[in-house]
Amino acid sequence: MLASLIGFLGDFDLAEEATQEAYAIAAERWPAEGEPDNPRAWLITTARNRALDRIRRERVLARKTKLLEAEAVTRPGGGSGPSAAEEAMSADAFPDERLELLFTCCHPALALDAQVALTLRTLGGLTTPEIASAFLVPEPTMAQRLVRAKKKIKAAGIPFRVPAEHLMPDRLGAVLAVVYLIFNEGYGGRTDLAAEALQLGRATADLLPDEPEAQALLALMLLHHSRREARFDADGEIVLLADQDPRLWDADEIAAGRARLERALALRGSGPYVLQAAIASLHVEAERDWAEIAALYGELARLTGSPVVELNRAVAVAEVEGAEAALAITGSLAPELGDYHYLHSTRAEMLRRLDRQDEARDAYERARELATDPAEQRLLERRLAELGG
Repeated sequence: MLASLIGFLGDFDLAEEATQEAYAIAAERWPAEGEPDNPRAWLITTARNRALDRIRRERVLARKTKLLEAEAVTRPGGGSGPSAAEEAMSADAFPDERLELLFTCCHPALALDAQVALTLRTLGGLTTPEIASAFLVPEPTMAQRLVRAKKKIKAAGIPFRVPAEHLMPDRLGAVLAVVYLIFNEGYGGRTDLAAEALQLGRATADLLPDEPEAQALLALMLLHHSRREARFDADGEIVLLADQDPRLWDADEIAAGRARLERALALRGSGPYVLQAAIASLHVEAERDWAEIAALYGELARLTGSPVVELNRAVAVAEVEGAEAALAITGSLAPELGDYHYLHSTRAEMLRRLDRQDEARDAYERARELATDPAEQRLLERRLAELGG
C-alpha cells in the first residue's frame, strides 16, 4: 500500500501520512460499520482521498491533483464497490511496486546506511526506534538520517522505477544487501519481515534471471527459512542446528533453494551469496561435509575479509581438526570481535571440549553479558548450568 502511494505521489512523507490516516479512520469506523468487502481497496482509496485533501489544502502539486481526480472513486461508506483502478492494485501488483520502491531506496546517490535505513522503514515496516537500535545509534540521529534520505530523493528527482539494465550493476549490491538484512531481522522472530524479504528476493531474482548473486541470495534465504519450524522448541527455546529434527524442515523450500543455487552455479557464480548458499545447502544434508564447509568459509573469508565469517570457519574447523585449532582462530579475532557475543560463546564451547572448565565458564558469562536476545541469554544460562560449579 505504501509502495503504491509513494510511486503514485512521488512523495515519501505525504504517502506515509496518508497511509497512517487511512488506518486511523479504519480503526475508528470498522468496529462500528463492519469490515468492507475489499479492505485493501478501501484503505488505498481512503489514503488517496486523504492525500487529495492535503494537496488541495496546500494548493501544491497541481498536476498530481489532476491525476488523483481523474482516478477518484466514491469514498468508502458510499455503498459502491471498488473501481477498476482499485482492483488493478491487487496483491499481484504489489511485488512490482515494492521492487520499484526498493530500487528507489537503494539509489547510489544515497549513502549505504541511508539506503538500508530507508528500506527497513518503508518496506520492512520497522519503526524509527527499531532501526536506530539495529544501527546502534540514538533515535534522533536515525530520524534525521531518514529525513535527509527522503529529502535527497525528492531534491535529486530520483525516479520511482526499476532502473535500466545498464544501471543495474551500481544498484544490485545494495539491493541484495538490504533484502538480506530484512530477512535476517525477520529470521530473528519477525516472520512478516522474513516473508517480505522472500517476496522481494523472488521478484529481484525473476527480474534478473541471469544474475548469479540474485539467484544465490534467494537460494540462501530459502534454505535458511526451510528450518524455521525446527529452530525453537515448544517452550520457545533455541534448538541449535546439530540438535534440530530434520523432519521439521521444509523439503519443498530446500528443493527450491537448491534449484536456485544450481542456477547460480550454472551462471558461473562465485560471489559471496553463492558461497553462503552452498554452505547452507551442505548444512541441510543428512551428513554434513565439515571439511567442505570449512573450505567454503575460507574462500568466503578471503573474498569478504569479514571476521564474522572467519568465526564461522572456526566452528567448522573444530569439527575437522579439533577444538584447539578452532580456539587458535578465535583468539586472533578478539581485537575486532571483542564485543560480539558469538565470539565468546564459540570460545566457551571450544574450551569446554578441551575440559578447561573455568575458562569456559568465564567465556559463557561474558557472552551472556553481551547477548541481548532473551532466548539466547537463556541458552547461555543453560550452558553455564551444565558446567556446574
